[in-house]
Amino acid sequence: MDTVKILMRHIGEFKKDAIITPLVMIGEVVCEMIVPLLMATLIDDGVEQGDMGVIVRTSLIMLVVVLCGLAVGCLGSVFGSKAAAGFARNLRQDQYDNIQTFSFSNIDRFSTPSLVTRLTTDVMNIQNAFMMILRMVPRAFSSLIVAMCMAFVVSGRMAMIYLGAVIFLGIVLAVLMNIAAKYFRKAFPEYDVLNENTEENITAIRAVKAFDRENMQIGLFKEISRRIYEIFLKAELTLAAVNPVIQFTVWASLLLISWVGAHLIVSDQLTAGDLTSLLMYCMNILMSLVMLSMTIVMITMSSASARRIAEVLTEQCDMAQPENPVREVTDGAIDFNDVDFSYPQVKVSEHDPTAAKRALQASAARGRRERVLDDIDVHIPAGSVVGVIGGTGSAKTTLVNLIPRLYDVTGGSVMVGGVDVRDYDIDVLRDKVSVVLQNNVLFSGTIASNLRWGNPDATLDDMKRVCRIACADEFIESLPDGYDAVVEQGGQNFSGGQKQRLCIARALLKNPKVLILDDSTSAVDTGTDARIRRALRDQMPDATKIIIAQRVSSVQDADMIIVMDNGRVHGIGTHAELVGADEIYSNIVQLQTSGGGDFDENAMPPASAGASDATAADNHGKETH
Repeated sequence: MDTVKILMRHIGEFKKDAIITPLVMIGEVVCEMIVPLLMATLIDDGVEQGDMGVIVRTSLIMLVVVLCGLAVGCLGSVFGSKAAAGFARNLRQDQYDNIQTFSFSNIDRFSTPSLVTRLTTDVMNIQNAFMMILRMVPRAFSSLIVAMCMAFVVSGRMAMIYLGAVIFLGIVLAVLMNIAAKYFRKAFPEYDVLNENTEENITAIRAVKAFDRENMQIGLFKEISRRIYEIFLKAELTLAAVNPVIQFTVWASLLLISWVGAHLIVSDQLTAGDLTSLLMYCMNILMSLVMLSMTIVMITMSSASARRIAEVLTEQCDMAQPENPVREVTDGAIDFNDVDFSYPQVKVSEHDPTAAKRALQASAARGRRERVLDDIDVHIPAGSVVGVIGGTGSAKTTLVNLIPRLYDVTGGSVMVGGVDVRDYDIDVLRDKVSVVLQNNVLFSGTIASNLRWGNPDATLDDMKRVCRIACADEFIESLPDGYDAVVEQGGQNFSGGQKQRLCIARALLKNPKVLILDDSTSAVDTGTDARIRRALRDQMPDATKIIIAQRVSSVQDADMIIVMDNGRVHGIGTHAELVGADEIYSNIVQLQTSGGGDFDENAMPPASAGASDATAADNHGKETH
């Protein structure tokens, strides 16, 4: 019932249509219930008595009643469709709106394909079920009750046959629906897995083909499809028993009514007209049961969808706004004060065991320790350039994710501009702390529309300025449409280095106090990387710049280098101070300078050389795509 209450709160402006629909459906039933009585009058008082006046008059009344029933039924369809489609629209929109409020930890609890399924397939299931609830349930129940009452009015003995049929059919349907419901609850989480596999395969189709793994992917898809097939087969086989049971009940009732009715007519306890009306009521009762069974099947299928949608609607962002938030970031000074951090535990859903198991496996695969960051005490002056380096899994990204409050610390505090990040208005903080993530994301549209994610009001001159800093201006201006060039989904028509530079430019349009580059130049050549760093230092002197990198060459000119190891700060200093003094940093330098890793010359390359390297890299990217 809690799930129903949660969903019903989202009917919104379609509540009136949802109320009118059952009322007009009951009106249709009333018209249908009048017809058998008129039929009895037509036979007994018209046909058997040979009175044409009664026949004509009764026939005209029947025609009017039937037309009224059709009109009311059409109104029910119109109001019902509007209510169901509107309810689905609201559920879809309200889920999407709530997802936009999620913090990273909230998003971690749901996989992307699962959220897509909840927004599409699950909402469609609810829409179909709601339509049937509005139209078929009130029609079937009212028809069943009225027909049963009318049958008792005509003949109590005959009505007992109907009552027995209803009880028998109700018990059998309840048992079958309960069994089928268990299978449907298992099916929808498997849809999430199927969507996840499909999304992953299509997104990475180039890698699949490059490694000749089409057959392996086909095999994985077949396996998931097989599991869904087996679950639905069991559910459908269970539901397949519904039709034979209904058919048996219908024919058994008709035979009993005909046999008992014939005896009552012979003994003058029942007229032929009454028997005809009873047979019509019988069909109404049994058709009502058929409609109810169909509705129960749909509700059973959608119950799992309803719970999954309710989970998204009730998920609360675990990163609350402060009561009196600070609305101005004065500078880019950053202080980590005895910071500890652990990722939140994955919330296991009892209604979605497959997704829960997958989430737990994902958490384990990411190597989440009890404490990911431990006793971090680092102080970064405003306007400085800071390099962060360390091995894979050393929590470099986790460290910088705390600055724009993508996660909240477990212990200690993170301060920007002398203010705890938890005291800022979240939008203000993230507007002034610009992050270029590891996974560079471009959206369908144009280069200009993607850049304006950083500033919707940016002019063409603004975009050109930041693109020069990010060394993206050369390849953009070489395109026929320039800044109006089309960006395909995910930016797949650009090379990795081009996407990285566009993402950097987009971040710069925010004019941030703090700029975080999370391994954001890994796909560009070392010459272009050096040019970007030099431009950032020269043209954004007041912004604090944090560069996470695997290449020593990307951080060696930084004012401060932070060496991370297993969630702890292993060393802090300049390149000269750390070489020879910090074992991890020295090993990285030795490996990269001896040819065991990426390396670029200590001397910064001239602008012309960098431009040549950048152009070569871009041309290579264009050829690739």
